[in-house]
Amino acid sequence: MNRLIEAFGMMLFLLAALIASSALAEEVITSYLSAITLEKSGSLAVVETIKANVEGSRIKRGIYRDFPLTFVDEDGRSHKVGFKLLTVTRDGQSEPYRTESIPNGIRIYTGDADVLLPPGEHVFEIGYETDRQIRYFPDHEELYWNVTGTQWAFPIEEAAATVTLPDGVRAEALDVFTGGYGSRDKNATAVEEGPEVVFTTNRRLQPEEGLTIAIKLPKGSIDPPSASAEKLWWLKDNIAPVLAISGLVIVVLYYARMWLKVGRDPARGVIVPRWDAPDDISPALVNYIDNKGFSGHGWTALSAAALNLAVQGYVVLDDLKSSLTIGATGKTPPAKLPTGEAVLMQAVTAKGGKLTIDKANGKTVQKVGADFRSAMEKEHRNRYYLANTLYVVGGIALSVLFLGAIFILGDLDESNIAVVLVPAIGSVVVSIVAIGFVQNFRQVRGLFARARTILFFAFFGFVLCSSAIGLAPIVFDAAVGSHQLPLLIAVCGIIIANLLFYYLMGAPTPLGARMMDGIDGLRQYLTLAEKERMNMAGAPEMSPRHFEKLLPYAVALGVEKPWAETFDRWLLAAAAGAAAYQPAWYHGDIFSAGSFGDRMGGFAGSMASTMTASLPPPPKSSSSGFSSGGGFSGGGGGGGGGGGW
Repeated sequence: MNRLIEAFGMMLFLLAALIASSALAEEVITSYLSAITLEKSGSLAVVETIKANVEGSRIKRGIYRDFPLTFVDEDGRSHKVGFKLLTVTRDGQSEPYRTESIPNGIRIYTGDADVLLPPGEHVFEIGYETDRQIRYFPDHEELYWNVTGTQWAFPIEEAAATVTLPDGVRAEALDVFTGGYGSRDKNATAVEEGPEVVFTTNRRLQPEEGLTIAIKLPKGSIDPPSASAEKLWWLKDNIAPVLAISGLVIVVLYYARMWLKVGRDPARGVIVPRWDAPDDISPALVNYIDNKGFSGHGWTALSAAALNLAVQGYVVLDDLKSSLTIGATGKTPPAKLPTGEAVLMQAVTAKGGKLTIDKANGKTVQKVGADFRSAMEKEHRNRYYLANTLYVVGGIALSVLFLGAIFILGDLDESNIAVVLVPAIGSVVVSIVAIGFVQNFRQVRGLFARARTILFFAFFGFVLCSSAIGLAPIVFDAAVGSHQLPLLIAVCGIIIANLLFYYLMGAPTPLGARMMDGIDGLRQYLTLAEKERMNMAGAPEMSPRHFEKLLPYAVALGVEKPWAETFDRWLLAAAAGAAAYQPAWYHGDIFSAGSFGDRMGGFAGSMASTMTASLPPPPKSSSSGFSSGGGFSGGGGGGGGGGGW
């Protein structure tokens, strides 16, 4: 019988040991002790002693402690606090550690990535200083302190906080809270023992539960912040909008100064109709000056040059519908042809006196166009118009500098990042689309081509506007909710300033301004109604020779249709001999159907399109994923993930 009782007792002992061992195997914080010293200056010196049972499950190398670096006041404004890490130890010995930024805070990792902790109980100690934690009221000061935080992943068997008050200061009232975020449970005791106040939980805290304490102090117990300290705090709280507003002011002042220096257009003269080009410049140069560069990638200017050579008798144009041939007539051109026309004549001569423009000769046409543009740019760049690109680049660099400083130094949270990032990205996309639209609209010729360009960009404009309408309220609400509306306005202002001065910074030179006055006068003349033209003193009478002389200029300015229609009306009213007019410089079916004005205007305007259509297609780029179905979802760059320590 005694042996049976002994065996039963042994079984109970083993069972108890097994239960105890199972309990001990749980990863848990057995005690969380926080020693807080409140200085008269208002700063806190805190030493947290965290005793934890380690089993190598989630605690392998050490623990991490998240500490918030901001607080939200009663008005919903976010403020930053000071934080200085002093010591990190484990089991009484100095411990390696590292820190990283987290949203609105800092994360402190204890331990070494190459060292695994032995199972068992370990004591971690983290010491730090922090300020701006005291709340000042009209009749008292208050320390309202979240001791443990409410985001621990482990249970806490016991949590306690000992607050040492400044000499001669005694608490007027104490309060304590336990549980999850927002809980008002009071499962803890608060006792004042001389200059110390001790708070102790009386139940286990589950994961994501914590201990929060409150101490009411007599007014004047803690020194109020100095004026300089408050200014520094305000700057820290508002560094992002301060940087943004400063950036906006500096960028606008920079652009304004540079615009006054180089971007203002010279005074323009009085525009009066004229029937010749200023300084007798070539049609190709008229196109170059009028467009502040080339329109249609230079093909319009090249077409005008070909027409000018033709009407002067140096080449003849054969319009074969499927191709266009520029053939030399044998007439010797002058030694000093305008630059663009000289390049074209050289190309015709190099091809045995006949340059064919069709798809079969696309590479040749492409080279002729490149040589033509290069020669024109080399001779005339910066002579008539200055884009002042370097000044714009300087403004963009300043803007990028300030936007980068906002991201790096502004300590933005997720909502504030959206306030900066969304307008910035949106404005860049809109800028690219707008610039692309303007450039393409200027380059294309013909009603159908321009309508196609408008429809294409209208679709993207609709998509962008729809996205903006959807995102704008979200970004605006985020800015208002986080009290960062000035940040949003300043960032948008910086981007708008760049867009505005991108277009304003370029300016014609004094010579260019004078040439533009003359070109505008020529355009007026080419588009005037017949009655208005006849009333002009000294204007030459319409004739085939006068029409031919100005036709290349009309093509260069994109007004060949009204000019050809004017000549067409003259032909209808002229004598039969004049009505039988056929240009010697053109061979084709221009007179087969319809009016001469319609046919001639259509041919002249389509020359650039014919040249463009003859170009070889651009080379296709290679695809990713081995170009044979080897790609996969998520491919094309790196990825990421993470978990535990």
